[in-house]
Amino acid sequence: MMNIKTSNNRIALALLAFLFLPFVVTAQDFDNIEITTIPVRGGIYVLQGSGGNIGVSIGDDGTLIIDDQFAQLSDKIMAAIAELTDKPVNFVVNSHFHYDHSDGNENFGRAGAYIVATDNARRRMESTQVLAGSGRVQEPYDDIGLPTMTFFDNMRFYFNGNAIDLVYTGNGHTDGDAQIYFREANVIHTGDMFVRYRMPFIDQANGGSMDGMIDAVMNLADLINDDTIIIPGHGELSNRDDLLDYRAMLVTVRGKLVRAKVQGLTPEEMLATEPADGYVPPNDNTNAWLLRAYEEYTGQ
Repeated sequence: MMNIKTSNNRIALALLAFLFLPFVVTAQDFDNIEITTIPVRGGIYVLQGSGGNIGVSIGDDGTLIIDDQFAQLSDKIMAAIAELTDKPVNFVVNSHFHYDHSDGNENFGRAGAYIVATDNARRRMESTQVLAGSGRVQEPYDDIGLPTMTFFDNMRFYFNGNAIDLVYTGNGHTDGDAQIYFREANVIHTGDMFVRYRMPFIDQANGGSMDGMIDAVMNLADLINDDTIIIPGHGELSNRDDLLDYRAMLVTVRGKLVRAKVQGLTPEEMLATEPADGYVPPNDNTNAWLLRAYEEYTGQ
């Protein structure tokens, strides 16, 4: 398992992202964003710039990427891929519909790539969405940026020497997340179902739920093994133990929220118990996250 160091700026953005990523990205100077290429295994790479991690598979069959970050970065992303291969991007797989993972769709679609996602993710991209917490409005994409190949439960590609399984593990981060498992290389891209900043963004407004994320993460842990390299939605490369630690954190926080519900605590009284103590600091961002999660159990 390789140890990947990320820049202080990237870490800072990741820590902010769990609650108000929309406000972070709109303030960015995309001209100053650099794309970093990290080798993973077996012709698979990660590109990091701004937004979600981009998985890249290169080989004799062509180029497949997972997510495409922001439209303003498409030229830089294409240039980084061109440093790895002279083959064009044949397929873009969207792990989900959020703009920091799919905003480059229209540019890659115009360049000739086929876009693939869950059917629910396409439906979100077809119409205006409002993200939980931030209230950020995501406008629909033009037809050229919409997935032309969709699936409901599973899809398999045979590409660049891998059986590549696209797996829907249920509602969690949103109602349309896909995880992408390169079986022969034993590498999986989890999208934002698993991230390396602490409390994850759960988009309750678009089908996400804490229970669903906990279940989905366990399904992912059952799918992989101790030698699997995990490309998370955001952050450094990881392994199965990291995934299980992440799930344990969510289970612990959920247990405290459920206990507060059983005790009949008001949202304000729940916050006073600091359910996320030890994981994130008790501040306004943490409190807003906890209030959204608590509402899943109490309706308050």
